[in-house]
Amino acid sequence: MADGRGGVPSRGASQRDVAAVAGVSPQTVSRVLNGSERVLPATREKVLRAMEALGYVPNGAARALRYGRHGCLGLISTDFSRTGEARTVQAVVDAAAERGFDTVLGQIGRPLDGMGSSEAFEIGYRSLLARTGLMVDGFVVQGIELGHPESLPTVPVPLVVASSRPGPLTSVGCGQVEGVRRAVEHLLELGHRTVHCVAGPESSLQAADRLCSWYQTLVDHGARVPEPVPGDWGSESGYRAADRLLADPELTAVFCVNDEMAAGLMSALHERGLRIPEDVSVVGFDDVMAERLWPRLTTVRQDFAEIGRRLIDELLRLIHGADAVGQDASGSSVAETTHLLVDSPLIIRDSSGPPPHD
Repeated sequence: MADGRGGVPSRGASQRDVAAVAGVSPQTVSRVLNGSERVLPATREKVLRAMEALGYVPNGAARALRYGRHGCLGLISTDFSRTGEARTVQAVVDAAAERGFDTVLGQIGRPLDGMGSSEAFEIGYRSLLARTGLMVDGFVVQGIELGHPESLPTVPVPLVVASSRPGPLTSVGCGQVEGVRRAVEHLLELGHRTVHCVAGPESSLQAADRLCSWYQTLVDHGARVPEPVPGDWGSESGYRAADRLLADPELTAVFCVNDEMAAGLMSALHERGLRIPEDVSVVGFDDVMAERLWPRLTTVRQDFAEIGRRLIDELLRLIHGADAVGQDASGSSVAETTHLLVDSPLIIRDSSGPPPHD
C-alpha cells in the first residue's frame, strides 16, 4: 500500500522489501540489523537508507526471541554536561549506530550526591530499564569517576567501562599519563625552567591522574614543582587562575588540564597585555576548541571518536562471546578482560614557544 509520498510502501514492509530497495540479499539486511561485522560500511549505509525510505521498523521483541538480541545498548554516564563526557557519549552513540544498535541513555548520581558508585550505578541501571521498557544487549558505563568499579553490581549482560584506569572490568580510555608527560616535556625542551599547572576539581579522578603526571614529569626532570592552582574544568576558573599564577615572577609556561580552562587563562593574559607565547606559553588537554583560540592552542588530543569505537568493539566482542557459549560475558570463561588506552598525541600549535629572554 502506497504512503502518498511517491508510492513507497510504508506499512507491512519486510526485510525482503528492504533488500530489494537496497539491492542486497535479505541475509545482508539481517546482518545489518544484528550488528554483524561482515557488512561493508557502504553496504550498511545503503540498507539503512532503504529502511528509512520504507519506514521499516524492526520488531525488537521478535528479533530478541529469534536471535537472543534486542539491538539496543545501554549507556550510563555520571554527567552529560561536561565536555569530555559529552563527547565520549556522542562517540559511543555514533559507533553503536554504525554497527546497527540503538542506544538508551541513563545517568547515575554525580560524585557529590553522597552515594557510592555501586549504589548510583544500580539506581541508574534500574531507572534506565524502567523508563524505556527495553532490555539491552550490553552496557557502556562512563566510569572515569568511578573510584571502585569492582563494586558495580552484577548485571545479566556484558559491560564495559570508559576509564583510563585498569581494573577488574573491560575498559577503554585515553592515555592521559603519557599525554601530559608529552606536554610538560615539550615545554621543558623549549627551555622553560618549570611548568605551572591549572588543575581540575579534587573530586575528579581524571583530573588527579593528569595532575600526578604533571608533577612526576617535573620531578623526573629535576625541575621545580610550583603549587598547582585549582580549577573546576570551566573557563571561568582558568580566567581566575591568572592572578595566582602571575604572582610567581618565574612564570613562563602553564599546563592546563583541559582546554576550557586554558581558554579562560589565555583571555586573562590577553587582558593584562601579555603575549602568548612570547611572555607565557599555554598548553591544554582534549583538543576540543584549540583551533579556534588565539593564538591556536597547543594541546593534548583526546580521540573521543576512537575511544567510542573501541568501547563498542569491546562490548560487541563480549556480546558475541556470550552468544557463543550461551551465558553472560562477565565471567573469565567467556571472554578475556582487557584494558585499552587510546594514544593521546601532543598537537603543537602557536601557543607554546621558548621562554622570554632575561
